Amino acid sequence: MPHPLLPDITPVAASTAAAHGFELVEIQILTHLQPMTVQVQIRRTDGSDVSLDDCAGFSGPMGEALESQALLTEAYVLEISSPGIGEQLQSDRDFQTFRSYPVEVLYRDDEGREQRQQGSLLERNADHVQVNVRGRIKRIARASVISVQLISPTG
Repeated sequence: MPHPLLPDITPVAASTAAAHGFELVEIQILTHLQPMTVQVQIRRTDGSDVSLDDCAGFSGPMGEALESQALLTEAYVLEISSPGIGEQLQSDRDFQTFRSYPVEVLYRDDEGREQRQQGSLLERNADHVQVNVRGRIKRIARASVISVQLISPTG
């Protein structure tokens, strides 16, 4: 269950990220850790890589924004990162950015059984996700796709 403050904190994080040339990818509040942890994932709006210096530089403004809103009343750790390998591709931008990267597509076949297909991502259009599997193009109906996830080159 998402933390009840997430709807209040998300717009603060999104606007702070935008003001510094980033896009908010995800925010999580982990209350099972002591102190609780606020994890903020960002990516650059221009599509270039987020560096460690970017994360460190964004930590200050993000922390100040959270403090100014006084939404968190207990001690917390703020973690800034960028999405890494293993993430699920969701937006059109994700599919463009990771074209030719190794992916695993989870989908339902014609009988409704879950299937997995690994290969290099070619594209996602309105109708299909296309993956290169050892030189052959596999087209999977977009309506059948459950998820597309980046994988390491060795699988």
